[in-house]
Amino acid sequence: MHLRKAIVALAVAVLAAPAALASADLKKDFSRPKEVPFPAENPYTPEKAALGKALYFDPRLSGPQNMNCASCHNPSFGWEVPVKTPVGAQNVALARQAPTVLNTAWRHVFFWDGRAATAEEQAKGPIEAPAEMDLPLPDAVARLEAIPAYDEWFEKVFPGEGVTPDTIVAAIATFERTVVASYAPFDAWVDGDEKAISDSAKRGFEVFTGKGKCATCHVGWDFTDNLFHDIGTTKYDAGRGRIDFDDPHALYAFKTPSLRDTGQRAPYMHSGEFPTLRSVIEHYVEGGFDRPSRSPLMGPVDLSAQDIDDLIEFLNALTGAKQVVTLPVLPN
Repeated sequence: MHLRKAIVALAVAVLAAPAALASADLKKDFSRPKEVPFPAENPYTPEKAALGKALYFDPRLSGPQNMNCASCHNPSFGWEVPVKTPVGAQNVALARQAPTVLNTAWRHVFFWDGRAATAEEQAKGPIEAPAEMDLPLPDAVARLEAIPAYDEWFEKVFPGEGVTPDTIVAAIATFERTVVASYAPFDAWVDGDEKAISDSAKRGFEVFTGKGKCATCHVGWDFTDNLFHDIGTTKYDAGRGRIDFDDPHALYAFKTPSLRDTGQRAPYMHSGEFPTLRSVIEHYVEGGFDRPSRSPLMGPVDLSAQDIDDLIEFLNALTGAKQVVTLPVLPN
């Protein structure tokens, strides 16, 4: 609660600042980091990342062996899927859109409602969930141990441990932390190339950091505060309210998504209900459902048609070239 109050107070202060601040001085706040952070308890090695990549694309980590992690987090679509919600191993649509894997290394909480604190903990959820990959982790261990090449690979990467539930998700999480949003035109502009983005996109940045109020939640190079806000999109999914019963603003609240490579990641929001960036912005202009749990940062926003066009141009400048992801050769 105290952290939320501090964030809201800071956001209000930013909104009260002169519009001139939404200029070159703000660029540095969105600069790309120089290194990818890995946790001390699960440090990076190339071998571990390669093992994690194989597991990520291996359908044998699903009960019916009919899907893999990429089924819901597809690199061709910003590491999401281009449908309202993905379909699980039982051929049933899931209740929520799949959050992107992009920039996992900078995440502080996982899932739309934040029920996992680490990428390792998050990786366990979909594998075991009956509606998703439907494979209990002990069964996953037995299945992988029965494949000699995997058994040997795990022993090399995790000496003395081999294949366990924890080493499976440690490898997957390591690979996911190597998935970083590509260098975008916006990054080139931040780095000093004034011709990297259009004048419309530059005006959109002014709207984004100014009267559009977008930068109150979409902060930093990854454009997320990693917090939860009710932005008035649903009356049916309690979101963070299922996890945090003490915070009245947690009801209907969902984690702020990154805006990196957002042009590749339609449809939008936790439910995939908005098909275009324009429809997302129109929702914010209207303010969403007005109710006690709605974030104090939400409310109708006065944007002109030109403002909206410029804002879309800016958001598209956050999308870099599609990354070429080669599929691994899976052990037999």
